[in-house]
Amino acid sequence: MIRFLHSSDLHLGKPFGRFPEEVRGRLREARNDVISRLARTAREGGAEVILLAGDTFDAETPTPSLVRQTLNAIAQDTGLRWVMMPGNHDSLAASELWRVISNDKPDNLTVVLDSKPVSLGSGAVLLPAPCTARNPGRDLTEAMDQATPEGALRIGLGHGGITDFGGGGEKTISEDGSAAIIPPDRAERSGLAYLALGDWHGQIEVGKRTWFSGTPERDSFKHKMHASANLVTVQGGNAVPDVKTVPTGVIQWLDLGLELMPDGDCVGQFHQGLPDVSQRRDVLTRLRAEGRIGLAEKTALVQAVAQVAPDFLWFDADLDRLRLTHDTSDLDSVDTAGALRMAAQSLAERSDDANLSAEDREVAENALSMLFTFASESP
Repeated sequence: MIRFLHSSDLHLGKPFGRFPEEVRGRLREARNDVISRLARTAREGGAEVILLAGDTFDAETPTPSLVRQTLNAIAQDTGLRWVMMPGNHDSLAASELWRVISNDKPDNLTVVLDSKPVSLGSGAVLLPAPCTARNPGRDLTEAMDQATPEGALRIGLGHGGITDFGGGGEKTISEDGSAAIIPPDRAERSGLAYLALGDWHGQIEVGKRTWFSGTPERDSFKHKMHASANLVTVQGGNAVPDVKTVPTGVIQWLDLGLELMPDGDCVGQFHQGLPDVSQRRDVLTRLRAEGRIGLAEKTALVQAVAQVAPDFLWFDADLDRLRLTHDTSDLDSVDTAGALRMAAQSLAERSDDANLSAEDREVAENALSMLFTFASESP
């Protein structure tokens, strides 16, 4: 029997360039701390081996300080054995990176740069398939067919896209859209007790013996689940591995979608989807609202968003797909007569004019909303 922690796609050094500097700093800090969190998770789960299935680094040229600090973090617990393998972001083409890592690595780190079997102890043998290039163009996991000692627990370690034929149709699982070249039945073809895969940043059970662990720290809104790793226990014989999902992330990515209707409590619906105030500091939130609401309701929603946004690490609100409904009382709120009322009436008519383009109607809606806000805030 062997128990290990399966993780991948740490992407240490990821720049997060589209965020403000203070947000980028917090995201990088959380990502750089993931080594210690994985070590703690492994110890608490009774695992003595941690398998990193590629893309430990985000690029082929991480800074020397990042590489050294990563190796130092791995070295902190000599009772844990780490296995690191190149992925497509830090492939074997990054020869200088892997030369430095191989020369400076601590004793408890095993670096696999070829497909030779590696003993994991407890009767288990690792069959690695390190990425030779960003897009290898062939199925590197074919090397897992090679022989191992009789009775050994065969553990595969690979990185790349996979084609899933389950669910009645073909589905490609590949993080960057590249060609999926790993067959979904690789574990069965190669007699593997477990196939640990990297590349996809969300956890996926491809089959009972084949898993993508997902990244231990989320890096986008793409994958809905919490960041985690797989705590895997493999018994002898043909036993199906026991896989437990263990949380590892500290930054939450909240993709909040609202479908709003006239006369509904849009502000209440908005607040209902938010975490408690005490949990917002490390949350990035993306709000996308759709539907139709009145002028007063939209103004209240805009004010509610502005009030809570500073609570979060980052907050982005897209209200452009909200359509406005307006009646006489809305227009009376702007003014009952005079130039402002005439402007509001004209904008309301333009926002409903089917002969205008969608862009022009949207401009009219936004202008009417701004006029209503201005009138509401005026003494």
